Amino acid sequence: MSRVVRAAILQTEWTGDKESMIDLHEEYARQAAADGAQVICFQELFYGPYFCQVQDIEYYGYAEEIPNGPTTKRFQALAKELNMVMVLPMYEREMAGFLYNTAAVIDADGTYLGKYRKHHIPHVGGFWEKFYFRPGNQGYPVFDTAVGKVGVYICYDRHFPEGWRALGLHGAEIVFNPSATSRGLSAYLWQLEQPASAVANMYFVGAINRIGVEDLGDNDFYGTSYFVNPRGQFVGETASDTAAELVVRDLDFDLIEEVRNQWAFYRDRRPETYVPLTEG
Repeated sequence: MSRVVRAAILQTEWTGDKESMIDLHEEYARQAAADGAQVICFQELFYGPYFCQVQDIEYYGYAEEIPNGPTTKRFQALAKELNMVMVLPMYEREMAGFLYNTAAVIDADGTYLGKYRKHHIPHVGGFWEKFYFRPGNQGYPVFDTAVGKVGVYICYDRHFPEGWRALGLHGAEIVFNPSATSRGLSAYLWQLEQPASAVANMYFVGAINRIGVEDLGDNDFYGTSYFVNPRGQFVGETASDTAAELVVRDLDFDLIEEVRNQWAFYRDRRPETYVPLTEG
């Protein structure tokens, strides 16, 4: 019997306030569950605007404790109600001055499994993230969920192959990459990097981007969220580049073993020859 997981990702625009954004995502989660989805991941910093377009301490107020903050608790209850694994990319406050770009992972019974903190923090025009976030410091965890082994790699992380590899070596079967990326050179990379990483590591990837132009800047977020399989092939069509869209796809996890038996990239790795890479 094949092991098929129905997975969902969501791209949407900023509603204008945190509470309505959270309500909107709950509505979409319910819609995904009604369509049979067993796991869902939202976009980067899902309940806010992409405030990193400016540098203003006002936006520190969007940060919450994880897992003891209200949003994590709310979606734990929802995950249990819907019997759905949920990946929640949020702004985390560990303590004053210790803020992270984080994703919480909730199992289908509502259990908080842990979090991933974004490792690679950009600081260029329109993406002033070092103003808001400390670099991740908890490694590359893989979460054993009701649907399988789930990893998370956030936005700018995707440009760095080492984390993708670490997640694969830790057993990931699917890695979600929630993002906020705008038109320009990254649009070309968007449909190149995640499929290439899926191929190199022979697992599924869910790539999520937001849409629209927000009032904090002129970044035009172009959506086109998608799933890609361990062969680097898109699973169905990519999402719209302008409209909100809930993408639901059936992913055959049996393909992971098939591809790994065929290509055997993990077998043929030579980690003893890569040591100089970590000495630079």
